[in-house]
Amino acid sequence: MRPFGDPKTLEKRRLKAVTLLKKGLFPGEIAGRLGVDRRSVHRWLRAYRDQGTDGLSPVPASGRPPKLKADDREKLSHMLLEGATTFGYPTDLWTSPRVVDLIRRRFRVKYHTHHISRLLRSLGFSPQKPERRARERDEAASQGWVRSQWPRVKKNAWRLKASLVFLDESGLLMAPLVRRTWAPVGQTPILYQRGRSHERVSMIAALTVSPRRRRVGLYFSLLPN
Repeated sequence: MRPFGDPKTLEKRRLKAVTLLKKGLFPGEIAGRLGVDRRSVHRWLRAYRDQGTDGLSPVPASGRPPKLKADDREKLSHMLLEGATTFGYPTDLWTSPRVVDLIRRRFRVKYHTHHISRLLRSLGFSPQKPERRARERDEAASQGWVRSQWPRVKKNAWRLKASLVFLDESGLLMAPLVRRTWAPVGQTPILYQRGRSHERVSMIAALTVSPRRRRVGLYFSLLPN
């Protein structure tokens, strides 16, 4: 199977393999560093010995031309970054059927859901599971408390030899399971959802920090709502 990446990127990878070889690395070590198969490294080195750098130049791909033009692929990437709700979908999850539908509506091009993954990976996206985050959460206030108040609380607890107890009552939402979505590689998406729901299970939990034993304890109890 042809590796992911444009021809220029693949050519740079092959030239990098030659550079590493000249530095004294073995083909197996080069393969490990570049994340490729050892056989590919041997093939590149043979081509370099026979033809020089010309043997590492990109070869025009055979087969059918891509359905989306380069400009349209760039437009699609920007659309995906805007989020699915921007284009009328009920949530911000980019599933393969939704991407297929978006391409059909915006570019008048048909893709099969089984083939859309290769297109998305070439654009730098990968299937990821979003992190849940409540809309009511104030991230700035939370981080501010950790920086300004938490050191003082820990110091006083150690001086008094007292255990710290973080007690909270909450509810487990009977929300649907989070599905995977397509998102840029290395950027885990955030799925915002409302924290209020009638279908939930009440829960009270306490997290304790003992200054004497230097350990953390967790105690909880579930009550049907």
